[in-house]
Amino acid sequence: MTAASDVLVVIPTLNEARRLSGVLDGLLADPALDRMLIVVCDGGSTDQTCAIAEAVAAHHPQVRLLHNPKRLQSAAVNLALRTCGEGREWLVRVDAHAAYPAHYVSRLIACGERTDADSVTTPMVSRGEDCFQRAAAAAQNSPLGTGGSAHRRAGVSGWVEHGHHALFRSARFAALGGYDEDFSHNEDAEFDTRLVAAGGRIWLEGDLAIGYYPRSTPTALFRQYLRHGDGRARTVRRHKARLKLRQLAPLAIAPAVLIAAAAPWFWPLGLPAAMWALACLGYGLLLGLRARDPCAAASGLAAMIAHLAWSIGFWRRTLAG
Repeated sequence: MTAASDVLVVIPTLNEARRLSGVLDGLLADPALDRMLIVVCDGGSTDQTCAIAEAVAAHHPQVRLLHNPKRLQSAAVNLALRTCGEGREWLVRVDAHAAYPAHYVSRLIACGERTDADSVTTPMVSRGEDCFQRAAAAAQNSPLGTGGSAHRRAGVSGWVEHGHHALFRSARFAALGGYDEDFSHNEDAEFDTRLVAAGGRIWLEGDLAIGYYPRSTPTALFRQYLRHGDGRARTVRRHKARLKLRQLAPLAIAPAVLIAAAAPWFWPLGLPAAMWALACLGYGLLLGLRARDPCAAASGLAAMIAHLAWSIGFWRRTLAG
């Protein structure tokens, strides 16, 4: 085992009062607490996020609040590492809008030491509370929403090119310049592209799945995936990366919807968009029946929102030059 106080845990926040207490409670119950410095790096919250962090810090010296003027998650992690990371071997990213298994940090470090990986990633299983969030979660947990991405399936471990960011070797992360702060979304995939190109190794630990809470409204989900599509296009352009099949398929959605606008004059032009919509709605209905959840039956609609937004974001960035 490495020396004490060698782990920097960064929690980027922006209006996360609803879940921050639970996340901090879990970290503070970890056996590795004496090795940790936990930094809540806040991007200008207008709710009680900062007050919660300050109250916890008043009783736990392992917790600090740091203000992030750039507001982005990428900037939060970089800032915390520059400010508080000296002499710390491990960097752990914890997102406040998620739920974590017990002893999460301890288990991540054990995995990093066992595999000698430069980065340890985890699966991400979506959870829903209100009806639309359950629909979005059902879509994201299925091939309909993720195309079968490995880090969306719990229980599968192995070497990967990308996964949900969890643990890094701090020196390796810093040597590559950390996250690119020009990216509001997809900063994780962009970093992994650089890490792999530099010979780094990424391990996916299937037994450490986290619970992720999707956006709870159609508008919020659309905006999120619009940014994801934009970020993916920027990554592809910068690194001349090839898209996987599951990423290529949504590219056809925005053009199909655009062409469908001419269907009143020539009806076959509406067929591609109609077939996509029917496939999504039908698959979503099947997911709802399997889950015995009427809200999950609307997962096809949630998937359509995500597909279209991602496609628009990608094409808008690509065509902008």
